[in-house]
Order: sequence, then C-alpha cells, then structure tokens
Amino acid sequence: MKATTYFKNKMSGNNFLLFVTISMFLLMYIGGILVYSSQGFGTMQTFLNMLIDNAGLIIAASGMTVVLITGGIDISIGSVVGLVCMMLAHSMENLGMSASLSIALVLLFGIAFGTLQGWLVAYLKLQPFIVTLAGMFFCRGLTAVISVEQIAITSNTTFLAMAHKNIKILFGATVNKRGIKLYPFVHPSVIIALVALVCVWYVCRYTKFGRSLFAVGGNEQSALLMGINVRKTKMLAYVLNGFLASLAGFVFCLNTTSGFVEQARGFEMEAIASAVIGGTLLSGGVGTVIGTFFGVLIKATIETYIRCNGTLSSWWNKIVLSALLCFFIVLQSVFATLKEKRK
Repeated sequence: MKATTYFKNKMSGNNFLLFVTISMFLLMYIGGILVYSSQGFGTMQTFLNMLIDNAGLIIAASGMTVVLITGGIDISIGSVVGLVCMMLAHSMENLGMSASLSIALVLLFGIAFGTLQGWLVAYLKLQPFIVTLAGMFFCRGLTAVISVEQIAITSNTTFLAMAHKNIKILFGATVNKRGIKLYPFVHPSVIIALVALVCVWYVCRYTKFGRSLFAVGGNEQSALLMGINVRKTKMLAYVLNGFLASLAGFVFCLNTTSGFVEQARGFEMEAIASAVIGGTLLSGGVGTVIGTFFGVLIKATIETYIRCNGTLSSWWNKIVLSALLCFFIVLQSVFATLKEKRK
C-alpha cells in the first residue's frame, strides 16, 4: 500500500512527463532493433553514432531548457551555432590563428552575446522572442559578412585531430566478415556534450541558482517575495545559454569541420522541440535536461529509422518530430489542467 502511494505521488508530479518521454524512447528504440536488426540498428556503434551526430544539439538544447524554465525563449541559438562555425573556420584557415585561441574567442563571444540578450530581457524587460529574433538576424547576417562561401578547415592539424579522434569503448565489440574485432567508438564531441549535460543538470538540481530558475519560471511575484533577484537570475540564465550555444557551435564544427552561411538553420527549433518533448513547459517553472537528453535521442532514433529504411525522405524526420511536439504540448496542457483542478 505504501509503495503504491509512493508511486502515485511520484507520477502525479512533473516526473510523469519525464516517464512518458523515456518510455517513448525505449519503445521506439526496441522497435528499431526488431525491425532493422539486419541493418545493424541494435549495435552499440549505431547508438553511439546517434550521440555523435547530435552532440551539438544536446548542448544547445540543454541551454534552451535553462531559458525555458525561467519562462523565456531563445530563437537565436541556430544562428549563434552557424556564426561560431564560421568564426572558427575563418580564424583558423584565413587568419592562421591557433585552435585553442579560436575556441577561446568563440566561447567568449557566446558569453558576451548571452549577457547582452539577458540584459535586454531582464533589465529592460523586452520580450524574449523579439530580443532573440533580433539576435538571430544579427548572427546570421554577421556570418554572411564574414564569408558567403563555405570555408573548410583543412590546414589546422590540431583541430582536425580533435575532430577525427576515435575514443574506443572496450565493450560491445562486433566482428566483421574478415573476422576482425571492431570496437565501438565516440568522438571528443560526445564527451564534451555529456560533460556539459551533467554540469547543467547539477546546477539546476543542486545549486541556489538552479532553484532560483524554477522559482522565477513558476511565479515571478512569489520569487520576489522569497527574496530572489529575478532580474539577475534571468540574465544569468541567458549568459549560461549563450555560453552553451557557443560551445554547441564548437562541437557542431568538430562534426562538420567547416563553416557556411546556412549552417545549423532551424537548429533552435530542434532544441525547443527536444526540450518540450523532454517535459519542459513552455510556460516555465518545469523542466529537466535529463528529459531534454531523451528528447534528443527520440529525434536521433527517428533519423536512424529513416537511414535504415533507405527509401524514406529525410523530411519525414521533421514531420514526425512536429507530430510528437504537438502531442507533448497537448499532454502538458491536459496535465496542467488536471493539476489545477486538484487545487
């Protein structure tokens, strides 16, 4: 009886949305193994490839989750990622800068850009959508100013070594037709993404700043009465988001080793979709980067379905993702209504 009550209390809270997201991913992934086992869907490397391909999105969506928790939004993330890729390619290829200096500069740019947007939202009380819309146009325009042509990173051996380095996993190996044992691997981009994810999770769950994020997103007036500096909390959320967006751009560039104007277009929508599918409320006050991570994995699973099928258009990924987004928004609305009635 006590166990049943405990389970109901857990599921009646916001953990229910996370439970739905994780369950959906597991069902989709198991279904993929059953249907596409002959295409290698169930191998360890296939799962790791999902992480490699979406490492940048994991970081960007984590930053988006932080902003959404406060009740804000940032639609400039994709443009920031594209600009960072272009800045890295231009600085290393055309200006001859070292990889470490180029990376440091783009990360500082992300912090500065996040600070500016956070100041406009928190202290001037401008609408987050308008501020970040302007940021989106600015970054995309600046990317084109740097170069309208694609710049491939071909001469910086340090950056290329980092991009192409394989970190072997000592379990889950497969044997090919020649009898050679192949160990699964990840790139450094995955390690960076997972470390960033864990850090953001820890900050949101176990720090005063993290608790302030949820309080501000839940009810600003109540947060003020609790003695929380609402404006400072909002600004710091955008600063953290700006840093994570630039870090996502660096990781994204590790995968593409190039920069061009159209890079990461629509990336911000994928980040928002991943966060919402992961249980983050658009109205603020509720969210977890663990759910966002599984939201990214759901997207990656759909992409792997399409790749294994071989006959479906890649646009089906957008169609299915939009359907899932609508489903989770409706689910959140129903959940919020039921919660309100209990009061």
